[in-house]
Amino acid sequence: MERRTLQPTIDPNSNARSGIPVPASVKKPSATGRMSIAGPALRAPQPPPSIPRQSIMPGSNPRQSIMRSQNLPPNSLLLQSASKQNFARTPLNNSTRRGSVWGAGSSAQIPPSSQTFKDPRPLRDKPFQSQMKLDVYNYLRSIGYEIAQSTLSNIQGKDYRAIFDCLVGILDPNFPLNPQVRFEEEFVPVLKALHYPFVNAIDNKALAAPASMHAWPTLLGVLHWLVESCKAVTAYETSGDPTLQVTSDIPEEFEDPWDHQALAFDYFVQAYGMWLDMMADDFVEPTQNLEDRYARKNEQAQTDLDDKVRRLEEATIELDKLKSTAPPIAQLQSEIQMLNGDGDKFQRILAQYNARKKRTLDQITSEKAQLVTQGQHLEHLREEQRRLEVTVKAQNLSPEEVIKMNSDHETLEQTLKDLQQKMAETSRNVMTLEVNVANRATSAEEAIDIYTHLLATLDLYPAPSAPLPTTPLTLELNTASPNPQQLLIGDIRGAIKPCLSMVAESKRAERATVESERIKFDDDLDRLTMECENIEEEMAQVEKKVVGLNDQADDLREVAQQEATVANSDATRLERELANAKTAALANGMGVKSRLQALQFQYREQMEKVSRLKDETVRAIIKNSTDITNFKATLSQHLAELAAAAKADE
Repeated sequence: MERRTLQPTIDPNSNARSGIPVPASVKKPSATGRMSIAGPALRAPQPPPSIPRQSIMPGSNPRQSIMRSQNLPPNSLLLQSASKQNFARTPLNNSTRRGSVWGAGSSAQIPPSSQTFKDPRPLRDKPFQSQMKLDVYNYLRSIGYEIAQSTLSNIQGKDYRAIFDCLVGILDPNFPLNPQVRFEEEFVPVLKALHYPFVNAIDNKALAAPASMHAWPTLLGVLHWLVESCKAVTAYETSGDPTLQVTSDIPEEFEDPWDHQALAFDYFVQAYGMWLDMMADDFVEPTQNLEDRYARKNEQAQTDLDDKVRRLEEATIELDKLKSTAPPIAQLQSEIQMLNGDGDKFQRILAQYNARKKRTLDQITSEKAQLVTQGQHLEHLREEQRRLEVTVKAQNLSPEEVIKMNSDHETLEQTLKDLQQKMAETSRNVMTLEVNVANRATSAEEAIDIYTHLLATLDLYPAPSAPLPTTPLTLELNTASPNPQQLLIGDIRGAIKPCLSMVAESKRAERATVESERIKFDDDLDRLTMECENIEEEMAQVEKKVVGLNDQADDLREVAQQEATVANSDATRLERELANAKTAALANGMGVKSRLQALQFQYREQMEKVSRLKDETVRAIIKNSTDITNFKATLSQHLAELAAAAKADE
């Protein structure tokens, strides 16, 4: 019974599983082991830092079918079967290793790229060449390739081929390099297989002398690109990225789609091995292993789910308990309202006590200040009394002199009080006058602002234009001036007022002229209005005449139509009689010819009459139409003259 081949799994992200480079830890399969089921991997190596990623493999699509090798590093998962002895063998136990699917030797045809890329690297730049040689030398030494630094300065063809084969072997260990084939025939196909972006710029003749001036920059750029690609592949293999799909690196709990793909691919590998060994078709053990792995993954999730379910049940019980009892929020709200009311009352009482305390402190402070002032005044009076007593004792005055001095003192005190009262009244008057002055200054400033606004409105600011006098009409109020003559800046009497009088006189003259012109235009307008009314009356009369003429034309048309109808009927009758007469003449002989001629004469007369009536009707219609056209032309002319007169008046 024929067996079906187990098809590879399909990546939901449209990425072929075999496009993942193999880690460095995976060994090359032995001669007795079976190779990968799909050949080398399809994924392109990471681009070197100095070259854009898209320029490494132009026009290539790494996500291709795994049944076609693209000369890239093999997948580590695909080569697991190759690293195990006696695993994934064919049903015939064939121990012969299968060759690369590239074909026999390097003669396999590689479809050329449809695009041509210009190398953006400065390959002719000496410093850049030195840096590329240093990068190639360091990388070769890091992988254990023995090379002298001077080799890259003057390289031979065999050394270049050895370095090239080493780098290609690192990129694709399964690439079918044939040492027996000439290097010139193998060089370009290999670069095309590796999708070197600038392969079209390479000449095979340059490989005869790779160290020459014109060939070495391009060939050195090839080596540097291969080195950077190897570095990118190594960095990717050691990055631990989930796209490597190493099942041993998958954690217990995972959600990455690549981890699911890795487990699925491992399952397919085991099942395919069992199928090749003809062990079973149900694949119980791989299925059980996969189920156990997902069971371990879901174990923690199940634990969390059980814990959340338990907490949900407890919360549900507590919610039911809270729903069954009265809500405590009502009591809390009443307590909050009561406490808020108490707090408002306390705040009002506290504000009252604070105000009372403030008033008391202010009163105490004022009383203390008053006591200090009164004490100082008392001490001053005591000192004055002591001084006066000393003065009186020193003067040795008589009682009469003392009485006179006291009376003079009282008189002076009264005079002093009168003067103080007059000073207070004067101060009040001064304050009142200052307020009045301020108000009047404000009124004056407002009047000056109104005056300036009127000047600007009348186009007289700052001075009238010719032919009027060009005297400045601006006014400014300087209320801070101590001299009353300098309060107002501007000569009102000498310059501004005469100038304004002249302006007013000119404006009055212009107004009188405009008023006379307005009266004249009003008279012209009244006259034109009367003419329009007369023309309208004439138009009404002409319209009546036109209506009458139209009625007459209609009557004539009807009469002509009636006469034409009668003439047509007479002509028809005469034709009928003529036919009868002809018949009778034919029947009666020549005796009827005279009657026939008479009838023919009558027929011609009737036809002439009809033609004459038709001509008269047409002439009447033409005459009426001509009269209407002339009337319309005359009316249009009068209306145009009226419109022109109205526009001229405007």
